[in-house]
Amino acid sequence: MTGPPRTRRLLLLLGALSTFGPLSIDLYLPALPALARQLGTTDDAAQWSISACMIGLALGQLFMGPLSDKIGRKRPLFIGVATYTVASLLCATAPSITVLIVLRLVQGLAGSAGMVAVEAMVRDLYEGRQMARILSLLMLVGGCAPIVAPVLGGQLLHFTDWRGLFVLLAVISALLLLAVIALPETLRPELRHAGGLRRVRAGFSAVVRDRMFVGCTLGTSIGSIALFIYISVSSFVLEGGYGVSPQVFSLIFAVNSVGLVLGGWFNSLLLRRYAPERLLVAESLVALGASAVALVAAVLDAPLTVFLPALFLTILSGGLASPNATALALTRHPANAGTAAALLGSTGFLFGALFAPLASLGGATAIAMTCGITLARIGSWLAYALVARPQRTG
Repeated sequence: MTGPPRTRRLLLLLGALSTFGPLSIDLYLPALPALARQLGTTDDAAQWSISACMIGLALGQLFMGPLSDKIGRKRPLFIGVATYTVASLLCATAPSITVLIVLRLVQGLAGSAGMVAVEAMVRDLYEGRQMARILSLLMLVGGCAPIVAPVLGGQLLHFTDWRGLFVLLAVISALLLLAVIALPETLRPELRHAGGLRRVRAGFSAVVRDRMFVGCTLGTSIGSIALFIYISVSSFVLEGGYGVSPQVFSLIFAVNSVGLVLGGWFNSLLLRRYAPERLLVAESLVALGASAVALVAAVLDAPLTVFLPALFLTILSGGLASPNATALALTRHPANAGTAAALLGSTGFLFGALFAPLASLGGATAIAMTCGITLARIGSWLAYALVARPQRTG
């Protein structure tokens, strides 16, 4: 790194690439109920179009991570973004929910390259507390996507339908392809791995033997279930249960996304004084308390003026601990940064894809949503406190 301007430029590019997950999921959330009607399917089946993308994001990272450790970060990233562009265009032409789910899986597989590359590049360039601060700042940059995407999607529904939103995703990913070209290669040649499957297995084995890595990965992955429950169920709760329009829902979702960004910002401020080891468990406990408040509001059938602030605090608190857990998970694995980032990211998306739909099996209600979020936050706190135990190494 040669100075602040270059650092800021790199952070902006990495932040833009980190938007693949939010853009893939959040842009068409306001259109999800209408998508189910237009394709003649159920709400549960429509939600699986989200889960399929998350499964792709999860599984793709397990391949892209080791590959980036072997050949560098840029080439897999370029191929992934290009494939994502094509998959987005094909999603716009899907004739049925089954075809859409398959294409969303492909879209997720391709988009996983961006998810892996960002964390691996940060690990290539930074260490320890500075890495945690950079990850928090990237949450601020990348957090613009879940703020802008649903608002943009909701407003565009005045002029187009969900198919037009996938065309927009293709345009955005084509622009991100230009960002990939501008990025430097951050993995030095001497750190690249030769060898095939044996080297990949050795990399995975080295990572999963680290108790800190396992605990932080479990904590962030179980915590991600809370976020994905909110993402997949909130449109049905607010539009169906509270009767808000898709446009109003998109604004509510954007405001809550600001909360997620603020959580990352608050954490970056705390890191100026405290090490991530000291913050992790306490911040996860704060998130648990906030989700419990939202659950109480749902059980009491609180009006929207009460329920929405409780939900906002729930989402804000979810942005506190995650950057610290990511930094602590990656910091001891410079030789396997791509592999470690892949395991960390893929487990989170896989947990979210498999468990988030369970929250709406009995109906997409406010109680079901907040109860699922609270249970996930309990599991996340236990993983940090009992498995990672960061204060014993801080």
